[in-house]
Amino acid sequence: MFEFDPKRLAKLESLREAGIEPYPNGLTVKHTLAHAVAAGGEATQEELAERSDEFFVAGRLMFKNEMGKAGFARLLDSTGRMQIYVKKNDVGDDAFAEWKKLDLGDWVYVSGTLMRTRRGELSIKAKTVRLASKCLESLPDKHKGFTDGESRQRMRYLDLAINEDTRKTFAARSLIVRRIREFFDAQGFLEVETPMMQAIPGGAAARPFVTHHNALNMELYLRIAPELYLKRLVVGGFEKVYEINRNFRNEGISTHHNPEFTMLEFYQAWSTYEDLMDLTEELVANLAVEVSGGSMVTYGELEVDFTAPWRRVRMDVAVAEKCGLSLPLTYESLHEKYVADHSPSEDVNIPVTYGKMLEVMFELYVESTLINPTFVTHYPAEISPLSRRNDEEPDVVDRFELFVAGREIANGFSELNDPVDQAARFEAQAAAKAGGDEEAMFFDDDYIQALSYGMPPTAGEGIGIDRLVMLLTNQSSIREVILFPILRSKGQQEES
Repeated sequence: MFEFDPKRLAKLESLREAGIEPYPNGLTVKHTLAHAVAAGGEATQEELAERSDEFFVAGRLMFKNEMGKAGFARLLDSTGRMQIYVKKNDVGDDAFAEWKKLDLGDWVYVSGTLMRTRRGELSIKAKTVRLASKCLESLPDKHKGFTDGESRQRMRYLDLAINEDTRKTFAARSLIVRRIREFFDAQGFLEVETPMMQAIPGGAAARPFVTHHNALNMELYLRIAPELYLKRLVVGGFEKVYEINRNFRNEGISTHHNPEFTMLEFYQAWSTYEDLMDLTEELVANLAVEVSGGSMVTYGELEVDFTAPWRRVRMDVAVAEKCGLSLPLTYESLHEKYVADHSPSEDVNIPVTYGKMLEVMFELYVESTLINPTFVTHYPAEISPLSRRNDEEPDVVDRFELFVAGREIANGFSELNDPVDQAARFEAQAAAKAGGDEEAMFFDDDYIQALSYGMPPTAGEGIGIDRLVMLLTNQSSIREVILFPILRSKGQQEES
């Protein structure tokens, strides 16, 4: 159970005894600090002295300097910082006494006019000053800062209060999501919401979280993807749909994986995977310019060039290039290369099919080398259970993945709309699950029935919002772009 600092509680009581309410209500904030700063502009002290416009602001007290019957302080709100000047003769005896009792971290309400100090700093000359909410904890030392990663993520409220870079990152995230919505709305897409609790988890190969509905006495799963529900909507006649929402996968945690993450998924009838590559290139290139200020984006030690057009390369061609192999690739040529580069102890889980082997070789030799945006296409059908087979090469599908800075950002394909073919692929997935593959898909009878009513030629795509934000804000960990990431409990942390 949380324990309050006795000295802080005593001070809280002393405020009440002095007639100062530490948690008042009804304070009307009419302006942000940024608004006040903008209003001051480049005006001189003489010009400001002639103005009578009054500002009503509030913020967290981050600095305080008392000088007898006057003092300076700095407030922080969601838009920035600003200095205030408090003088006893201006605010009155009672308000000045209240000012003297303020501590760093307190929320403070101020009204006053603009002025400039002798050094020329724009400030608010207070007419009134009030405690708006008492802080009962000490802020981190201003020199040492608040830099420990796990502490910042666990106490995000304090991280946001102390670290400007954190506020900028999440402001950028909000901008990215807003621009994505604007982009798809302008393209005529309909934003929808699909179930997050599902009787059958589908749309991806992943291990789901399981829960139980008491009233219905049935097992439910937190969704791993919205795909199959969005495609049901296309069957129903919504030809362009998108959703931005949470997915949940009961898998490992890493710098690029969080069990709860945000995805954009969209589906467009009468289009192909090639159309979606064009659309994705336009969307992401524009986001890079707006968020980063140009087509060149710094990510760690990398410089990523988002200038269009982006490279498009077949999966087998990319593997052949990096492994020095001749086309067409075969299982034997891939296996020989793998064995030559790995010791026998590493060979325990060597795939036994060409498609799986190609996927492993791509992950080992190619993925990390794709720095500038690259669309990798023509995936094997056996690792793409929801994708449409290529008309000329039935062993591959009309699918792409977008890689940037060595990481997958998006996955899209022309959708499989043949219900008989889809049923056969579900059967293969169900057999794999029965054989112990926890990430294999379930057989979804209702989805097959929906497809049986006819889905027009359609292409769909998913883009990982968290990874995209990481890339455009130069963050190496997914925890830095999720406000409240999943963390071990404090008890587990202390035990480890």
